[in-house]
Amino acid sequence: MASTTIICFGELLVRLAAPGRELLLQSPRLEACIGGAEANVAVALARFGHAAAMVSVIPANELGEAAIGELRRHGVDVSRVTTAPGRMGLYFLATGAAHRPSEVLYDRAHSAFAGVAPDRYDWGRLLDGAQALHVSGVTPAVGPNAAAAAIAAVRAARERAMHVVFDGNFRGKLWQAWNASPGNILHDIFACADTVFADHRDIGIVLGRDFDGAPGQVQGAAAAAAFAVFPQLQRIVWTRRVQHTVDDHELSAGMATRTRTYGTATHRIAHIVDRIGAGDAFAAGMLHGLFSGMSEQESLDFGLAAGCLKHSVAGDFLRLSASQVAEFLGARRFDVKR
Repeated sequence: MASTTIICFGELLVRLAAPGRELLLQSPRLEACIGGAEANVAVALARFGHAAAMVSVIPANELGEAAIGELRRHGVDVSRVTTAPGRMGLYFLATGAAHRPSEVLYDRAHSAFAGVAPDRYDWGRLLDGAQALHVSGVTPAVGPNAAAAAIAAVRAARERAMHVVFDGNFRGKLWQAWNASPGNILHDIFACADTVFADHRDIGIVLGRDFDGAPGQVQGAAAAAAFAVFPQLQRIVWTRRVQHTVDDHELSAGMATRTRTYGTATHRIAHIVDRIGAGDAFAAGMLHGLFSGMSEQESLDFGLAAGCLKHSVAGDFLRLSASQVAEFLGARRFDVKR
């Protein structure tokens, strides 16, 4: 068991998906599972052998109980999850097919998580005993309370010399729902982070500028600009996805530190089962490598392997062990395991 305790802060959600490749309510049924960006990371880290804990707020009803029960089943510590008045956050998914893209509809307004006041969180207690904090850009996009809480969380972690991880995860629909200006909020979070998962578009929003050029050049320019503005920042990680159809993608990853740049091979992913949560699986894989003593390159490769494999697993969570991900990096075989 890895010794690093990692706190993940964000909203737990119920995902309601149209069956197969149907449009929403094309037939009168939906398939439910538990998800949410930070929860996805926590589950993957727990399955990789880390002490992962979730900080969140849920309603005191059957939906909230189902959510924490599902996390507990995967080994996530849910003792820091509390209840408050409000509803469960939902999102609806219609999985695309051929040249029709997938679509997500959010139904998160007035959820228990969105409504709780930021001073409700006692970060001194919630972060006690932990070495790292993971927050994504989804959390501040939920609303003003969640944005203030996310900023307070990363500042408290920074004061405690914890490793602060921020995944850009920009969600335009959520920011637009409360007419927010995300740049300043995300800037405050970036200012506390040691490791960020962000491409040039995320960095452009934070810095209030556009980065133009070839894909490789523009990412390098964006990373250099971020390092110049944020002196505590040590690592910027990103993925590059090429989509031929909804079911046929190519995925690679890159990383910049203050001294060098890293890259991975490109993997072709065909016959995709479910791409939701792939970025979270990538982040969890990368963090697993860093917190397990792997080199920067090994961590990046492991993260990409986890992200690729998530495309083969239905639901939000990557339900695989570290050893199963490691097999992806070796001589891959596709025989039935007996």
